[in-house]
Amino acid sequence: MKTLFTNARLVCPLGGVSNGQLLVDAETIVAMGDFEAPSDAQVIDVAGKILAPALVDLGVFAVDRAACRAGGIARVGLMPDQSPVLDDPGIVRRAALSGKPALWVHPIAAATQGLKGTDLAEMALNASAGARAVATGRRWIASSGTMRKVLAYARDCGLAVVAHAEDGGLTDGTAATEGETATRLGLPAAPAMAEALAIARDLMLAEETGARIHFRQVTTAAGFDLIRAAKRRGVRVTCGITPAHLLLSDIAISDFRTYARLSPPLRDESDRQAAREAVRDGTVDVLSSGHDPRGPEEKRLPFADAEPGMSGAGTLLALSLGLVRDGVLPIERLFALLARNPAKILGLETGTLEPGKPADLVVLDEGSPWLIDATRMAARAGNTPFDGLPVQGKVLALYKGGTLVD
Repeated sequence: MKTLFTNARLVCPLGGVSNGQLLVDAETIVAMGDFEAPSDAQVIDVAGKILAPALVDLGVFAVDRAACRAGGIARVGLMPDQSPVLDDPGIVRRAALSGKPALWVHPIAAATQGLKGTDLAEMALNASAGARAVATGRRWIASSGTMRKVLAYARDCGLAVVAHAEDGGLTDGTAATEGETATRLGLPAAPAMAEALAIARDLMLAEETGARIHFRQVTTAAGFDLIRAAKRRGVRVTCGITPAHLLLSDIAISDFRTYARLSPPLRDESDRQAAREAVRDGTVDVLSSGHDPRGPEEKRLPFADAEPGMSGAGTLLALSLGLVRDGVLPIERLFALLARNPAKILGLETGTLEPGKPADLVVLDEGSPWLIDATRMAARAGNTPFDGLPVQGKVLALYKGGTLVD
């Protein structure tokens, strides 16, 4: 079946912004721009709204179809921190099927058995079962020898390593970033340099092995400086960040608000400003939600005892659009960070509006206002630090492989 989208504002990370139409045949984009419309196509008038690639959310911790539908996400890279851990081909294969038909799930397998950081998992077998990358999970691999083996083995398997960038020797047992806020609240805290220490070591190992490494979240000025320098040297490194670390500083935890307890923790204002500059100058490659829905039994606890994480899939796009309105980056670059770049890291041929690519599409009203309400979120849990925040940008429709996701 052919579908013709007309009267659209087309936003493509490669082709830029234009007005025109887009033709889909079955699951594939076949034409974009101005062309003669086929007479046998179903016509959908977008009425001047944005038609863009659906989001690819790299590094979620749960398969949450409702949240992804609300946020315009058609594909997720699922972290290995599941029960059971994604360290076995059968488990990986089952995870790859878990979102169908509404969501593509691309498993990121565990780099080590049980995510314990000691013995390597069977990367080649897991890749053949559907794993698109390997990851250290929520943890840092303490042994440099083990991390070197992980990077070398992943390189030989053609996989990127998704790394957690915090030195566990400094962060174990902590709940915040060292500074005035943590001191006033009496919280166990780690210095922000824990991130730079982890990044520095892993960059050296990646450079030596020639492996691809992606730091799922980088949140400090020192971390961004290291990655800028490594990119100039030709190291195969990319990095990501969530809207929370772009919009919030550690002041957000001043009332012991556990919804703002994240991993890595929120940083001080100077690091937040450095993060925005890193988005502006291209150091940051990926914007992701860090989607980690947590119920009240895990969040309604003393701050240091609560589990870190936020529900972010449903708010990722709306919060990210604020970067366009603030002039940090143009909208086509935003969709590169939300769709094209994460797709490239996972080895997926999607994330653009180019003919021949999968018809994963989102129809968006970028100016439509709404209020983030933790009690009404389309997600497994509403643990968002943005509860009560007015935002703009509403997903009107989501198409996965040319099929409307209800």
